[in-house]
Amino acid sequence: MKGWLTSSVVLVAAIHCFSLDREAFTFTKYDLNVQVEPEQQRLAARGTVTLRNDSSAAQKNAALQISSSLTWRSIQREGKPLQFVIQPYVSDIDHTGELSEAIVGLSKEVAPGGSVELTVAYEGVILLDAARLTRIGLPKEMAIHSDWDQIGKDFTALRGVGYVVWYPVAMEVGNLSEGDSLFEVLGRWKNRERDSAVRIGLEYPTLPSEATSPTILCNGKQQQGVAQEGSRKFPRADCLYEPLGFAAPSFVLAEYEFLDRPTVDFAYRPEHKANAHRFAQAADAVTPFVKEWFGAPREKARVVELFDPGASPFESGAMLLTPLNDTDPKLLEIALVHELTHAAFSSPRPWIFEGVAHFAQAAYREQQASRAAALDLLGLHRAAIVAAEKAMAERPKSAPASDQSLSNTAIDEYYRSKAAYVWWMLRDMVGEETLKKVLAGYQSEQDRDPAYLQRLTEAQSKRDFQWFFDDWVYHDRGLPDFRVESAYARKAVQENYLVTVTVENLGAAGAEVPVTIAFDGGETKDRVEVRGKSKGVIRITTPRPPVRIVVNDGSVPESDITNNVFQVPAK
Repeated sequence: MKGWLTSSVVLVAAIHCFSLDREAFTFTKYDLNVQVEPEQQRLAARGTVTLRNDSSAAQKNAALQISSSLTWRSIQREGKPLQFVIQPYVSDIDHTGELSEAIVGLSKEVAPGGSVELTVAYEGVILLDAARLTRIGLPKEMAIHSDWDQIGKDFTALRGVGYVVWYPVAMEVGNLSEGDSLFEVLGRWKNRERDSAVRIGLEYPTLPSEATSPTILCNGKQQQGVAQEGSRKFPRADCLYEPLGFAAPSFVLAEYEFLDRPTVDFAYRPEHKANAHRFAQAADAVTPFVKEWFGAPREKARVVELFDPGASPFESGAMLLTPLNDTDPKLLEIALVHELTHAAFSSPRPWIFEGVAHFAQAAYREQQASRAAALDLLGLHRAAIVAAEKAMAERPKSAPASDQSLSNTAIDEYYRSKAAYVWWMLRDMVGEETLKKVLAGYQSEQDRDPAYLQRLTEAQSKRDFQWFFDDWVYHDRGLPDFRVESAYARKAVQENYLVTVTVENLGAAGAEVPVTIAFDGGETKDRVEVRGKSKGVIRITTPRPPVRIVVNDGSVPESDITNNVFQVPAK
């Protein structure tokens, strides 16, 4: 013991002498066996993690972080114990708001590009904990509906890094009280780990006398353990993420009943069978739409019931965790379009994978009701995009996260919300049938460079979209800001009026934007392409004098929508 303490003091001194780079290593491989004991609310993990030094300097130490409610038991290299010290590390990547960080002396330094495999063991309890949210002022009742992760006797659900760090990671502090700090640090982690290979064997120990056992469901490619005779329930699941992509390995463990549909599996509590059938009917209703746009699903989507009826839904890949409440069927359909799109259409690029799914929801809403209803749904994303762009504009260009083009971003507001608008704008420009052909021709395994989708779009549309992809995908040029600079109407033949409209774009990103001219008794529309910091001119014929001109119907995200209306002076 005395020798270990002496070594620990030496290790700490070494770390203070040489600043620790927590993000020097990328975790390229996980191979963990995790045992969950609901009665004790306990988790125990054993296995290996492989770290690659992606920094420019040799590394003698590494940081390994897990939830503060877990305890490190051992860390080895090549079968030999390594010296490490454990310290609390305040960070909101875990629901407790704190991590248990092991600073490990690697015994031999790891050169840039080199790798090291570590054998790790840790264990502890994971309780319902919303400390990080209550600390910033959120009422506890609301906080636990958001941070509902826990190991419990009747229900267990852990969503992974960003919620509960139940597998080792290493990153700098993410703080909810400091703007986008948390999302930026998580974004960097996702980008570093996206090509990693992960295998997590989840096990629930059962007794021979037990007639049933809870079902283990995860958001990866799941290989089931040996099922109990006559039952779909099983005590083990091997969950694979190869590559990890932007998923945060997550799992649920509870006693469920199942409802299978051709494209979706539902796991539900017996008392909510009627609600599960309503969800299934919604899935059946939207399946033809998804097949028309994206083809037959490659895998089944999965909907898993959360026991808390007020819990915030969570989706990862083709898995949706949600309460099965008695919800408006139209809202159910929109939610399931998202999951079924993920099951049918795959991409290694988050802005394509998530953007397409959010676009599909808006396109389905248009089919349900109208274009205006679809744009209202799409508009729910606008405020988040504007806020994210404003924050990015205020960031020094030298900052690590200053370049948030869709092709490399890890920020939700970009690869989900902004990307949804990009897909909608593409559809408006090339037409629905052409975009369907683009999607049908997209092959995930062939998408090896950012221009792959541009080439597919140009081939199908016979148009040049270099300018559009430059502004919206390859670079982050902010948002457009349209206004009608001037409008001139002159009487033409057959009592019609020729209206000449000059649209100015005060922003740096260009777009093809709709222009609507209202007159007594009706309105007419057309589209004009306006590049960043430029002007575009459009001529539209109306049967009566124009009274009002509106640029943009909400289909293009703008930084300022207060200047879109132009009142034509009466003559």
